[in-house]
Amino acid sequence: MKQVAWITGGSRGIGLATVKEFLQKDWKVIVLTRNLDPLSELKEEYGSNLELVAYDLQHPMQTNLPSDPVDVLIHNAGALVNKPMAHMTAEDLQFCYGINVFGPYLLTQRLLSQLTDRAHVIAISSVGGVQGSVKFPGLTNYSSSKGAINVLMECFQAEFAESSQWSFNTLALGAVQTEMLSEAFPGYVAPLQPEELSPFIYTFASTAGQVLRGKIIPVSLSTP
Repeated sequence: MKQVAWITGGSRGIGLATVKEFLQKDWKVIVLTRNLDPLSELKEEYGSNLELVAYDLQHPMQTNLPSDPVDVLIHNAGALVNKPMAHMTAEDLQFCYGINVFGPYLLTQRLLSQLTDRAHVIAISSVGGVQGSVKFPGLTNYSSSKGAINVLMECFQAEFAESSQWSFNTLALGAVQTEMLSEAFPGYVAPLQPEELSPFIYTFASTAGQVLRGKIIPVSLSTP
């Protein structure tokens, strides 16, 4: 039986590159994303190995989920509002925290009964959410929400450390050339493309759960 990876936000950037990486390694991949259109060609190529679910992390309880097992769950979807703190609205905060924190929390909760014996749950976060790292004006809600998801994975590990062999880890990424990076730092050119990072994410997701639990791992060439 094929192993199954669930990936949120797999329609662009790091998520899309990671979806392709798992498919090329003969995994079944379930993609949860609001925008399915960019994945139509991949669906034609990989057929039943790729399952697409229209899913909104801001309303995580409104969509029925597949019953497949979860060997790997990658919380990749992210949201960013680049705005001075003084002008940030409650709606901005709800948007960012809803996708970056509350959505992953509730999705993990929903999938607990489907996690396999040694399931690995990974949050794709940011070095901007690591204590002591460089912080940037305008990214208050983004960086603080990434700090929250970092700690959330540590808390999940503590929650299930005695009752399971599950692993919960975070990859805190530096600058990667994505649309979100362009929103945060217009004109900046990152040293990494998503396709250069996705093999590392695949290897980490498929193997690191055997030796790492409850860790926040910085993966960064630059910030920015």
